[in-house]
Amino acid sequence: MHDVLGFDGVTPAYFRWAAREQLKHYGTVEMTNGTVTKIMPVDEQNSYFIVTHNNKTVTTRKVVLATGLRDILPATPGVRENWGNGIFWCPWCDGHEHADQPLGLLGSLDNVPAAVREMLTLNTDIVALVNGTNTPEMRATTETKSPRWEAYLRAHNVGIDNRTITAITRIRNGTDGTEDPSLPSVPEHDLFRVEFADGPFIERAAFLAAFPSEQTSKIGEETGVRLYGGRLAADPTNGLVTNVPGVYAIGDANSDNITNVPHALFSGKRTAVFLHVRLAREDGDKVLNGTGVSRRDMEIEARSLWETVSGKPGDILYAGEFDQ
Repeated sequence: MHDVLGFDGVTPAYFRWAAREQLKHYGTVEMTNGTVTKIMPVDEQNSYFIVTHNNKTVTTRKVVLATGLRDILPATPGVRENWGNGIFWCPWCDGHEHADQPLGLLGSLDNVPAAVREMLTLNTDIVALVNGTNTPEMRATTETKSPRWEAYLRAHNVGIDNRTITAITRIRNGTDGTEDPSLPSVPEHDLFRVEFADGPFIERAAFLAAFPSEQTSKIGEETGVRLYGGRLAADPTNGLVTNVPGVYAIGDANSDNITNVPHALFSGKRTAVFLHVRLAREDGDKVLNGTGVSRRDMEIEARSLWETVSGKPGDILYAGEFDQ
């Protein structure tokens, strides 16, 4: 797992474990494994929600959806079995361990040119395995998305294999299981055999894939959140709130179309700060009558809190201006 300073090169499982260990130090945090099956607002103002999980219910004033995306993997034998272990989605988050090794690209023809642009700094020995999608109709679609794509691929000696893949078989494991999951990455020398419905097999050290994705959970959509391009539509100018007041969406699941761990961390932090201030405002509104406290005074206090916890422009965790 790359791109996260302080945790670069560690395994995702180690990162999750370390995060949970750190959260244990806070008495205000409670972590529960389980599945949320329903989120129900109790009134038309969405003043609070009843959330059902593990056959239990809790009440909450706000809901943050951080449910992520799921890759839609083909049924080809060997893809699911090796997903994340020699077959990857992102050349920046993965791939470094297989630099300068023969690479395969898995995906439909129309996604090949864009993926090649992302892969070329890893290696120029690339074969695109398009699994029967090199058709006249798909070639026209590819030309629309990436004009002169054929000349581009020829210039970089990228081959296209249109045969139907019947299996991807691991014939060498790049790790032996004794590696420390908390240490930075080292080169891995996996090897795979790709077999087809006809003709000889080929061998590749690793693959990058261009498969579609979908929401990991349906809970957002079932709660009434609109989807935009398959993502939970969230307003970046208003704390990443969705069209359902009181429900927010962060990370890969939302519609800002950014998919990496630092973005997920930032969007979560930004919404958390936004909600801290929003809840303080709501609490203030409840006690304004008869307290002698003006709304302007409350807003000045909220603005001060925001500026304290949000940081300054240019900071990696800067959450934006108070009025956004």
